[in-house]
This record gives sequence, C-alpha cells and structure tokens, in this order.
Amino acid sequence: MRNPLVLKLEQRDRLSDEEKAVLEGLPATLQTVDGREDIVREGDRPEVSRLLLEGFAVRYKLVSTGERQITAIHVRGDFVDLQSLLLRKMDHSVASLSPCKLALIPHQALQEVTERFPHLTRMLWLNTLIDGAIHREWLVAMGRRSAVGHTAHILCELYLRLKVVDATDGNAFQLPITQQELSDTLGLSAVHVNRVLQELRNDGLITWRGSTVTIEDWSGLSSLADFDPTYLNLQQDPR
Repeated sequence: MRNPLVLKLEQRDRLSDEEKAVLEGLPATLQTVDGREDIVREGDRPEVSRLLLEGFAVRYKLVSTGERQITAIHVRGDFVDLQSLLLRKMDHSVASLSPCKLALIPHQALQEVTERFPHLTRMLWLNTLIDGAIHREWLVAMGRRSAVGHTAHILCELYLRLKVVDATDGNAFQLPITQQELSDTLGLSAVHVNRVLQELRNDGLITWRGSTVTIEDWSGLSSLADFDPTYLNLQQDPR
C-alpha cells in the first residue's frame, strides 16, 4: 500500500524522489485506537502530529450543555492535528469514528523538514489551507444549503477525498458513521437526518447499506449539492 500522504500530495503537485523518500522516512511511532475513542483532547499540548494511515476520525467541540459539534471528518492521508506544530495547545478534540492506525511524527522531525525542504514546507502549508477551505464550505453548507443539499455535499466531498487515496471501490466507499454522529456533523436532529437519508435513497441518488455508501447518480447528487470541487484543489499545479 502506497503512503497515503504521498498519494494525497502528489494529486496537487509533483514530488521528487528525494521528497517522497523524506516523507516516507519520517520517524514515527505507530498507534492503533478503537472506534469512538479520543485521539487527542482539547487543552492537550502535543509534541507529535498524527497522520491517519487507516480508518476515519473527526474533529469536534463540546458546548457547555455537553452537546457535540463535529467540525471535520478525516480520512487516511490526513494529518488530524498538524496545526499543533505551531498552535501548540489544542483548542478542540479529535476522536476516532472507526478503528484507526496513526503515525505519530515528532514535531522536531517536521520542523527539520520545513527548514531543509522549502517545497515540502509549501505542501504541508497547502494541507492546512485545504483544511481551511473545507471548513469554509462546511460553514456555507450549514448556513445556506438545505439539509438534503448539505448532506449531499458532504457525501460528494468525502467520495473525492477518498478516491485520491485509493479508498473507493467504483462509486462506493466506506463511511462508518452513525446517524447520531451524522447529526452532530450536520447540526440536525437524528430524526431529521433519517428523513434526509430516506429522501436521497428514494430519489435514487445513493444507497447506504451498513457502512457502505454507493453513489448511484453522481450528476444528480452533485447537482443537488451545488457541488464545486475547486476548494479541494485536486489539480496538479506547481506550488
């Protein structure tokens, strides 16, 4: 299996053999966690950044009532807390959705990369910029799209992000998320989420069996979502 971080970055720009060797040779400690466990908590001061090698994870915030808002879904090839390299103290938590395998890369090693390899520094910066672009799209979707359009948008996004790291099977992909977790992502009640999913199924846009989502009509789903993948920066351009 190819390094998912290299796969992800090569979608955006060419990497030299030396740069790929640097990324694949980063010192790392492997960590495995079960599903629905905290990986890093708000208030922590990590000395490593965690690269997701397998599984799904989410960023989230808790409000004073104990309710949770999921602010990002992470897939293989994502750094779930690269910002801790500079921001130091975590202002949110990260949890696993499914069993996960992570590479814990010391901040010192990442700092050495940024000092020695300016192009890789720009690529890691691009990583965080794309995270920011995804947050903007989620904010627009939550504020201005219908519930069904918002849900369709997230499914379109996840399909393309998973396709980049060879984690799709035709038009299908794994999404091990419960309706309550989807509720925490969309800002809707679980009952409303159930109605939305039924509408997408009844319109022949998706099927969802267990954790397998199949997009039956990409054109219809992306049209409903008003989906424009520009924010994912999937084109290979010099950076």
